[in-house]
Amino acid sequence: MEHVIVRFPSRRLVYIDDEENGFTNQVLRVDAGTHVFALGNVANFRPASRTVMVRDTSVLEPLEIRFSRKGGA
Repeated sequence: MEHVIVRFPSRRLVYIDDEENGFTNQVLRVDAGTHVFALGNVANFRPASRTVMVRDTSVLEPLEIRFSRKGGA
C-alpha cells in the first residue's frame, strides 16, 4: 500500500481513478501504480487532473500531488 497527500488551499474531495477517496491535505492510501487524481466537479482548480505514478512511499513520507486555484483566487 502506498500513501499520497493531495494539496489544495481548501478542503475538497479527492477523486482517484474517478472514485471518491478522501479529502485534500490528508494522507490517503492507494495501491502502487499509475493513478489519475482530480478534485471533482467544481472547476476552480488547475490542472483538471494529474496522472501520477505512485511508488516507494510511506505514511511518514507520502507523495505530494499539488493543485492550485485558477486565477490565483
